Amino acid sequence: MPTFLHTADWQIGRQFSSLNPEHAAPLFEQRIKVVERLAALATQHRVAAVLVAGDVFDAQTVSQRTIRRLFEALSGFAGPWLMIPGNHDAALTESVWTRAQRLNAVPANAHLLLTPELRLFADLGFAVLPAPLTQRHTYGDATEWFDHAATPDGLLRIGLAHGSVQGVLAADIDSANPIAADRAVRARLDYLALGDWHGCKPIDDRTWYAGTPEPDRFRNNESGLALLVELDAPGAAPRVTRVPTGHYRWQSLSAELRVGSDLDGLADQLAQLDAQQVVDLVVVGQIDLAGQRRLDDAIGRADARALLLQSDLSGLRLQPTDDDIAALQADGYVGEVIAELRAASAFGDEAACTAQDALALLAKELMQQAPVAANAQGGI
Repeated sequence: MPTFLHTADWQIGRQFSSLNPEHAAPLFEQRIKVVERLAALATQHRVAAVLVAGDVFDAQTVSQRTIRRLFEALSGFAGPWLMIPGNHDAALTESVWTRAQRLNAVPANAHLLLTPELRLFADLGFAVLPAPLTQRHTYGDATEWFDHAATPDGLLRIGLAHGSVQGVLAADIDSANPIAADRAVRARLDYLALGDWHGCKPIDDRTWYAGTPEPDRFRNNESGLALLVELDAPGAAPRVTRVPTGHYRWQSLSAELRVGSDLDGLADQLAQLDAQQVVDLVVVGQIDLAGQRRLDDAIGRADARALLLQSDLSGLRLQPTDDDIAALQADGYVGEVIAELRAASAFGDEAACTAQDALALLAKELMQQAPVAANAQGGI
């Protein structure tokens, strides 16, 4: 009996506009490349069809070139691609789908399921019940018609939908476009392929979110996968296998620095980053000037290796030691300011905290300027 490849939430054309072009461009490109990897997987496993459960495109306004590139990326699998619109690419009267059709970009094996009507693939042993979104947000269950749809005996019943399963996901997460949690049971489905949630998530034995095949956020929700779904016969429980598909790995790192060994551990973690990682780093605690130099160097080196390393050091307090201050060799007016700030910071009141912060900022500025001054004295 047939095997299917279930995927969703490609969001082709996503701009990653909060990032600079150096970082955004490779992420944009991988959203096309992962479709090519999906095509190769579908061919390798000889699947009956690829089930694409919505949000194929990130927006209705993607460029013509992006539309053409997406459909060209399907060429590695000659079998049927079954696609429904999601909330990002809803089947409006004028939509990215109608644009693709006018461009004559859609290959014959790409089935755009833009209306809620039964599709039979009798020669392949299954029927598809699609629930395409025809607007970005709906508040009725678009899968309800599945319950009463008759299919020929002997064919697998495959549901394809995009939305939020009720009572399972958090109420404030994509709460529009509701889907009944027991829809697979009510509609006698052999499998219900879902999209919208960007991580892989089983709802029950027959109902799964595949998640996005190329990670796009730091949330640890098991993204970067597609699902191979094996169905032996109508009514038989499906066998679902997670298959890695992602290229970039999004990771959140956090560290609290109190003693030297804490910085050692963080530096070791940063040294292991590679070109396939997108990292969000948060560091809190306290550090001296020597540690700050070492941390800045470790972050700089890691940033050169990773695709992206964004760091938040706002919770890290710089506390210069006596040796740090002496090493700055500040004299004249600056030396007098340092002495006054050090004296003011010894009282333990609110003003002392302000003085300590000012001292830390001044010391860091002097530390950063020291190499420039040294180079200037040496001549070039």
